[in-house]
Amino acid sequence: MRSLTELVDTDDPAWPEIETAVAAAPYPVVVLAANSQRADEELLRLQVTTRSWLGAVVHRSGGLVLDYGWLRVLGSGNDEVHLASLGEINDNVAGGVIVAQDVLGGQFAWMPDSSGKPTIWYLAPDTVRWEDCERGYGDWLAAMIGGAVTGFYESLRWQGWVEEVRACRLDEAINVIPPLWTKEGKDLNAASRRPVPMSEAMSLLGVTQDGQRDT
Repeated sequence: MRSLTELVDTDDPAWPEIETAVAAAPYPVVVLAANSQRADEELLRLQVTTRSWLGAVVHRSGGLVLDYGWLRVLGSGNDEVHLASLGEINDNVAGGVIVAQDVLGGQFAWMPDSSGKPTIWYLAPDTVRWEDCERGYGDWLAAMIGGAVTGFYESLRWQGWVEEVRACRLDEAINVIPPLWTKEGKDLNAASRRPVPMSEAMSLLGVTQDGQRDT
């Protein structure tokens, strides 16, 4: 297990690159403040260096909130705005690391692909299947900060979504009835929508402790 000194890269940290990306984002990206002690603990648990974008996000932020709260990228957590840390979300989870969640309960996880290379996978609430985004964490996050959220979720937005997403707490997701994976649930403008705890949204998608859908 590497020490904190080994994990905190002061010569070539990734955080300045992330700050530059955030400053150029086409929609609001909020960098949540980190508690230094908690950030150290999270980095030690994760065991990746701050030279990586993943390590930098965990150590330098409580998380990132993109596009009015539609996408929540997990960091070391921020209790004031009810965003859990990466470690809290992944407590007792094996086989992958959940790194972000969206307002519809979708989960992004850092998991090995068929060749064993870690990439970002997405558990989509409209298909209830894990889909390989075919990007490493840094490439994925750079794309999302840079505007990819808009296109990625184009078919999952409804009239007036901004106001509803803003009102949704960061430990909640918007539950859609009929469910998004049904034919009747595809029209989000006609569907019933209400906030539920994120843990409930994860359960509804069937996320189990091995990071896979419970079949």
